[in-house]
Amino acid sequence: MSGTVTAVSSNGEYSFTKPNRDSITLLPGLGVEGDVHAGVTVKHRSRVAQDPTQPNLRQVHLIHEELFDEVLEEGFKVAPGELGENITTRGIDLLALPTGTLLRIGDEAVVEITGLRNPCLQIDAFQDGLLKQVVGRDTAGNIVRKAGIMSIVTAGGVVWPGDRITVDLPAEPHRPMERV
Repeated sequence: MSGTVTAVSSNGEYSFTKPNRDSITLLPGLGVEGDVHAGVTVKHRSRVAQDPTQPNLRQVHLIHEELFDEVLEEGFKVAPGELGENITTRGIDLLALPTGTLLRIGDEAVVEITGLRNPCLQIDAFQDGLLKQVVGRDTAGNIVRKAGIMSIVTAGGVVWPGDRITVDLPAEPHRPMERV
């Protein structure tokens, strides 16, 4: 299983969106160099308020570009970086991967999937009604989160648009992703 990086984004200031970059550098155990969410401990404001000593399981946020195609059919135009992701992908069903999956990106970088992004109300502030497009319920009533996945950096490196992504699944039994 493989896919492609279509865009990379980062922001050194707290903001919902992240500007696209020519490249980003992943730092082992920290995240994206210069990004506000980089660090050993949690940086997301709501998580810091709960417990600032929690490990940062949200170092790198990835979204599948196919989500943008899906929401466009419902009238929402979203571009890479606008939902706060660091890496936009195409060709991999990110949401179907188990916790612990390794994504090898480009020549050197490796991230380990920690879980699902839990979409927040800021998505509706960005575009009213978009939150209902990226979080909902399946036929059994279970919550379905589609706003991307979170990961930690296990091997650093520079990531460029166009880089290939390969998937290494963890040993079975696979653990489905939960929100982090």
